[in-house]
Amino acid sequence: MAVYTEVTDEQLSAFIDTYPIGQLLSFKGIAEGVENSNFLVHTETGYFILTLYEKRVAPEDLPFFLGLMGHLAERGLNCPIPVENKSGGVLGELAGRPAALISFLDGMWVKRPAAAHCAALGEAMAQFHLAGQDFELSRPNTLSVGGWRPLFAQCKDQADSVYPGLSDIITAELETIEKHWPKNLPSGVIHADLFPDNVFFLNDRLSGLIDFYFACNDAFAYDIAICLNAWCFETDLSFNVTKARALLNGYASVRALEPAEYNALPLLARGSALRFLLTRLYDWLSVPDGALVTPKDPVEYLKKLRFHQSVETATAYGLEA
Repeated sequence: MAVYTEVTDEQLSAFIDTYPIGQLLSFKGIAEGVENSNFLVHTETGYFILTLYEKRVAPEDLPFFLGLMGHLAERGLNCPIPVENKSGGVLGELAGRPAALISFLDGMWVKRPAAAHCAALGEAMAQFHLAGQDFELSRPNTLSVGGWRPLFAQCKDQADSVYPGLSDIITAELETIEKHWPKNLPSGVIHADLFPDNVFFLNDRLSGLIDFYFACNDAFAYDIAICLNAWCFETDLSFNVTKARALLNGYASVRALEPAEYNALPLLARGSALRFLLTRLYDWLSVPDGALVTPKDPVEYLKKLRFHQSVETATAYGLEA
């Protein structure tokens, strides 16, 4: 469960009283997520999501995240919207952490996505990329290639305790990716964390996107690469080219890929796999004592990385040149 900071009934009631949403009726921690503390809150006017932003989230980034949600909603993308408090703001403080209330979005995430789910994701991701083009704020991707080596330095000495030889594997991959990382690809605001648990469906129809706290400015194709890793591997970690083809065709039905993006996909997918290998490795080795959170296995992304290392062209992902 992703709850790092405990909240008392009295603290939350006082916080809710600063919003025009009626009195607090109940609340409970939310199991999904690993970055922030999340609660489902029930008041006299309905349900809301309460997020307490933990130390990895920089407070100065919060206007970007919260503003982006409102911007996307105004352009027809179905996503949660920050709730204004009685003073007209969307950000407060609770239990010593920055905190915000977000509107509740109906739907459930799909634990075993089918090709149709992947196609719907591709369409929604392209719509997200287009809708964010006129968003006035920007935020660099602090977890892109330039941030991977400093992150690795914090867990390099313990990496081999997680998997034999992992330190040398990551070192070699960093050198390759840093040398060949593509530049000047079409870019804009990307989600950067569109895992299945951040995409809701109702009756197999995509009902909305959530959790924008990794959103940033980067290459659109990098967002696609993240989704190839998150959606197109089976439980035995074999790659499902049918799902990948559906995802890419769904995306291209809204926004066509440029040749440079197509050619860069294999390396971007390797980079995406390395990024999540590193963040999972760091989290695996540094979970705070007493935190109600289950770290995710970094070795899963080592196996995905090995698949992408064998890919020569994007045809392996089911998309023709």
